[in-house]
Amino acid sequence: MEQQQPNGQGGMESLTVDELAARAGVTVRTIRFYSTRGLLPPPAIGPRRVGRYGPAHLSRLALIEELQNQGMTLAAIERYLRRLPEDTDPHDLAIHRAMVASWMPDTVDEAGREELERRVGRELTGDDLERLTAMGVLETTGDPERFLVDPALLHLGVRLLDVPLSQKTIIAAREAMLEHARAAARELSRLFKDEVWAPYRALEEDPDQVERMKSLSAHMQPMVVQALMTAFQRSLKEELRGAFSEERAPRSSSSGDVSGSSGDASGS
Repeated sequence: MEQQQPNGQGGMESLTVDELAARAGVTVRTIRFYSTRGLLPPPAIGPRRVGRYGPAHLSRLALIEELQNQGMTLAAIERYLRRLPEDTDPHDLAIHRAMVASWMPDTVDEAGREELERRVGRELTGDDLERLTAMGVLETTGDPERFLVDPALLHLGVRLLDVPLSQKTIIAAREAMLEHARAAARELSRLFKDEVWAPYRALEEDPDQVERMKSLSAHMQPMVVQALMTAFQRSLKEELRGAFSEERAPRSSSSGDVSGSSGDASGS
């Protein structure tokens, strides 16, 4: 039986170092180098003392790639990763990666089906491709075997393929998120324009002031993204907690009166 590590790489997926390198698009030498620098946690040790890697390693490699794309040096990346809790799981690493990716200009890759499968480490059926397109991860081209790919969403989209959701539900969820995200972006932009930009403009058309405002806007973007993601995560947890509490409430009340507080309805 494979040894489980507390850093979250065991269980869901087990890869050799060669398989990990192929999935991450790096060399085995790079993985070993990152390991010696402490950027990657040690692998679990399987049969015949073979190191086995998992989702946490893959997510860390993706995060390192995004940090490098941002122009961070290896020393800066080391400092960034050292600040992360030791038990940071693949889900939280993916959130960090999404935040870093949001600092970058929008990019779209073009890839064939074979290359896509190599990048995600699995075969993609026609239904998989349709679902990824519905999520906005892929966009069709004139060639049915080539796609425009959003690299920031690719691995997240592939993970969602294993979630039992219909394509109709995926499209509805995406539209709901886009609608509210755009509304939040419009309101935040209005606040920035009215409360920050307008007073500076009133000081007159100073080119230096304009550049400072552009720089301030760029620096605020990652902070706003982090605040929105944190607020959304907390709101989602509260909504789910409330939804499941309501479902349990009738079974936990002998009198049928479930109009009390959530604490009263959660147990006897």
